[in-house]
Amino acid sequence: MALWRAYQRALNAHPWKVQVLTAGSLMGLGDIISQQLVERRGMRKHQISRTLTMASLGCVFVGPVVGGWYKVLDRLIPGTTKVDALKKMLLDQGCFAPCFLGSFLSLTAALNGLSAQENWAKLQRDYPDALIANYYLWPAVQLANFYLVPLYYRLAVVQCVAVVWNSYLSWKAHQL
Repeated sequence: MALWRAYQRALNAHPWKVQVLTAGSLMGLGDIISQQLVERRGMRKHQISRTLTMASLGCVFVGPVVGGWYKVLDRLIPGTTKVDALKKMLLDQGCFAPCFLGSFLSLTAALNGLSAQENWAKLQRDYPDALIANYYLWPAVQLANFYLVPLYYRLAVVQCVAVVWNSYLSWKAHQL
C-alpha cells in the first residue's frame, strides 16, 4: 500500500512524467516476459537492446500517444455514465486502436531495421491477427476503464493489463 500511495503522490505531482515512465517500464517488462516466458530464450540469449527499444517506445510513443488520446477522448465525450463509457470504448476501439496498432507495428519493424518493403509485408502478415487479438482483450478492459477509472489513472490501469498485451505485441513485432 505504501508503494501505491507513493505512486499516487508522484502521479499527482508529475502526471505526464509518471505516465510516460510507467508506460516505458511496463513495455520493457512485457518484452522481458515475451523473451523469457513466451520465446524461452533464457538469460544468455536475452536481447537487452530489444528490451530497451520496447521500453523506449513505451516512453516516447505509447505513453505520450495513449495518454494524450485519453485526454482528447474525455474532451470529445465528457462524462462518466455507462453510455459515455460505451461511446468512448467504441471510438477508442473503432478508430484509435486500429491506427495505433498499425503505427506501433510499423515503428517497431523500422526500428528492427526492416526496409519499407519488408515492413509493409510484415504489416500485411501480422496486422490482421494482432487486431483480432486486440478485440478479444481491449473492449471489455476499456469499457471498465472508461466507466470506473479517473482520467489520470487510465494509462496506468491500461498499462498494467497491457503487460500481457505488451508481451504478445513484442513477440508479434519481433517475429521476422
